[in-house]
Amino acid sequence: MSVVLYRCRTPTNWLCPCGRVARALRGAGEEVQEMRVPWRRRDRAEVQALSGQATVPVAVIDGDAICDSRRIVQHLHKGVGRDAK
Repeated sequence: MSVVLYRCRTPTNWLCPCGRVARALRGAGEEVQEMRVPWRRRDRAEVQALSGQATVPVAVIDGDAICDSRRIVQHLHKGVGRDAK
């Protein structure tokens, strides 16, 4: 699975929803390319083009952009369940 995670510039994985997604991806054993985005939402043109909004996290998983940390983590759990069957 190819994963690109667009996330905030918070330096730790424990203080924000972006870190929650990063932890879940690593816990699932996924290799992740992290793209740190600017603090200001108006400077996030690439994120806006991918998801239609300027908020992060946004994960591009096998070409599909998924926004919102809960939806990304749910997507990972569904993928793990499919592989286990």
